[in-house]
Amino acid sequence: MEDQAEQLRKLVRAKENNTDKQAYSGKSNKTRIITIASGKGGVGKTNLSVNMALAYARIGKKVIVLDADLGLANVNVMLKMVPKWNLYHVIRKQKTMREILTETEYGISIVAGASGFSKIANLTDAERNVFIDELNTLSKADIIIIDTSAGVSSNVLDFIAAADDAVIITTPEPTAITDAYGIVKIIATEIENLDMGLKLVVNRVHNVTDAKKVADRMISITGQFLNVKLEYLGFVYDDAAVSQAVLRQRPFMVESPKSRAAQCVQHIVGRLEKTEIREGGGFRNMVKRLLGT
Repeated sequence: MEDQAEQLRKLVRAKENNTDKQAYSGKSNKTRIITIASGKGGVGKTNLSVNMALAYARIGKKVIVLDADLGLANVNVMLKMVPKWNLYHVIRKQKTMREILTETEYGISIVAGASGFSKIANLTDAERNVFIDELNTLSKADIIIIDTSAGVSSNVLDFIAAADDAVIITTPEPTAITDAYGIVKIIATEIENLDMGLKLVVNRVHNVTDAKKVADRMISITGQFLNVKLEYLGFVYDDAAVSQAVLRQRPFMVESPKSRAAQCVQHIVGRLEKTEIREGGGFRNMVKRLLGT
């Protein structure tokens, strides 16, 4: 009798073949998977995820934001939306991914987060197969931005390991910097073959100098003590336009497109666009890495 690992490998190969014939028909580019993570809550992770998605949409990309905070979903709240269905209903076979994929007025789509299960690794074989089957629905997107929960649960690590670009967000606060270093340390310890682009964004800074000091410190200590190459992707100003937009439940890229924060996000996306998807990246390999095969 075949062991479970071999069955999963066959499942992935079958889905790859199906994806090649259908989802990638006529497409020359791969889906880019960007996971946004943080060591602690309240540093602006969801805000960055949503507004990066809008910046990508502005340059003609088809973008999906996947809310992977399975305990406390926030993407829909930020967009003043109340989806009737979410990932929980997909896992339970009550809805398909296509049915819960929600278009927004801003030219991006969202997959609402779920509560009711703690992590992908705890799903039964049947639920796991359903999840992977349904993920293929998203493969026609150019960009998938995964907004994870704060901290370092195994669920967060799964999505970081599956990413083409893992973006760690911090602020200049000492506690946030300490927690950002902590999550990088756990990533370096728990994820084998750490070859994804691990990047840093410093949020809520008052000036360029402060942002660079934080970035230089993070790059130095992660390189020295963890032997991890951390790339400084950029920063976002501490901008009143951001908090005003949050109160209105609208993205600041829409409310204040010429604000300093909006320009920063456009710069971050521009930096990412100049880097190629790593070898072994893309949507199909995300499915492989989520399975650990």
